Amino acid sequence: MPWFLYLLECSDGSVYTGIATDVQARFDKHVSGAGARYTRSRKPVQVLVSFELADRSSASRAEYWVKRLSPAEKRALAAGLRTLDSVLPLPAPAEAAAEDEAGAA
Repeated sequence: MPWFLYLLECSDGSVYTGIATDVQARFDKHVSGAGARYTRSRKPVQVLVSFELADRSSASRAEYWVKRLSPAEKRALAAGLRTLDSVLPLPAPAEAAAEDEAGAA
């Protein structure tokens, strides 16, 4: 089952980062006040972008790195001026070798 990393624009101009399996359902929860504490006081206005990832682990890892970006960098990501891959660290050499072997099989 795919997971999604998503960015929301909030009413105060901030950008919220989260993960979910159903972005629209999660957005609706944020709007209703049943989402994250952060979005209860900063009402979400719209979904800026979402990225499909293979699993929860990948989505959580991406969320960790995206949350470290400045609001301007998050907006650049949402606008397509940056790629999600450009935000994530390069895999360790052992991971890259294992991925290459898996791809060759």
